[in-house]
Amino acid sequence: MSTGFEEASRRVSTRHAESVRHFGILVALTVLALVILGYHPGLEDDAFYLAAIKQRLNPALFPHDADFFRLQFQATLFDRLIAGSVRLTHIPLEWAALLWQFAAVLAILAACWRIARQWAGVALVAALLSIPVAGTGISLVDQHLHPRALATAGVLWAVAMTLERRFVLAGLLLAGAASVHAIMASFGVSCCLFLALPRGVPGVALLLPLGWVFDPATEAWRRAAATRSFYFPLRWEWYEWVGVLAPVALLWLFGRFGRRLAWFAIFQFVVAMATMLPTGLERLRPLEPMRYLQLVYLLMFLLLGGLIGKSVWRWLVVFVPLCAVMTYAQVRMYPASPHIECPGKATENRWVKAFVWVRGNTPVDSYFALDPEYMALPGEDFHGFRALAERSALADNLKDPGMAARVPRLAGRWAAESDAQRGWRNFQAADFERLKAEFGVDWVVVNRPSVSGLACSYRDGDLRVCRVE
Repeated sequence: MSTGFEEASRRVSTRHAESVRHFGILVALTVLALVILGYHPGLEDDAFYLAAIKQRLNPALFPHDADFFRLQFQATLFDRLIAGSVRLTHIPLEWAALLWQFAAVLAILAACWRIARQWAGVALVAALLSIPVAGTGISLVDQHLHPRALATAGVLWAVAMTLERRFVLAGLLLAGAASVHAIMASFGVSCCLFLALPRGVPGVALLLPLGWVFDPATEAWRRAAATRSFYFPLRWEWYEWVGVLAPVALLWLFGRFGRRLAWFAIFQFVVAMATMLPTGLERLRPLEPMRYLQLVYLLMFLLLGGLIGKSVWRWLVVFVPLCAVMTYAQVRMYPASPHIECPGKATENRWVKAFVWVRGNTPVDSYFALDPEYMALPGEDFHGFRALAERSALADNLKDPGMAARVPRLAGRWAAESDAQRGWRNFQAADFERLKAEFGVDWVVVNRPSVSGLACSYRDGDLRVCRVE
């Protein structure tokens, strides 16, 4: 009897040691993934997400332009979740966002392990999180905290639970994913159904995501939508089509699991083309139906990694150069910024320095205007003004039209503000005064040697922050 007890105790101890070892490997791979991916708060879409979180924490922020993120965010709990965690833990938002990013990547890789039960595939996914997904305008994981990463973790865990026939838990995970990113969760529902159905795919075609109600299209909306090239398949380059179609052929080689994923990819591709090609369905393009490929890519890389096997030498030959190339690509993508922008560390990006100065030296209700294409200027590296400066700004021509395409009632406002800023780089004092009279703008950020008629409180080379009197 004591022998049986000792044997059971050894089994429990062995399982515990194995779990600790697995967790350690996952943490190490998560650190590796973040080192390759980089970390840039306020980057790209984080111009909206970080601003929304900050307004949750301080409702006085963004009195002039909150609609550019608030209207869409009515359908997600993401900003409430992150803001709530800050209030609960009293951890500064900058560190909380980084910890959430770490947790999201860890959860994604843990789900990959649960699905594949082999480390080579998980390591390949970790190395390739920054890879662009063809025809979608996104990568597998963003270089900042994004609700898509949290939803992806939930969807992958739902896939794992579906494979284990634990359907109730899978449904709960998909519901959690939907609470932060409904579109990505809908792809997860479709994928899990393809994996769960015992034979074939009958009935799945009834799940076309056509239930959302949208405002009618306007010319201003069409103008905003035209800035999103991934809405228009006929504009894609040949290599984007390769990235769309090649995964189906690759997945077909991986047995039953791969073939069900291939059928999922084929179905979602048909849905996407039926949604995006007809002019009469143009209002459905902001559903971004091609983003099902993010899930396809993740699972495809997970399966491909398994081909490498357990050979240490084979792993080194593949992963060391791959990690080096992916890291180098990310460093070169944002050359004027630290690869990992750690909280509390002084930035090297002069635009971010200016935004930080604005945050600490201008009134909360200030209303700014910037070059409407400031994010794409040399040295700016696509950092969002609202998220980092915590001040309102007129609409830009790079990120705000995407929001206007998703929320059509914003399109008219975006078009009016965009038109008012035409010829920005030749603006004189009278033009800035016109913006003040028309919109209430009382501050501007300009990038030029001199600006006559403006009182500039901040200077860093040609970059200046000036008051419109």
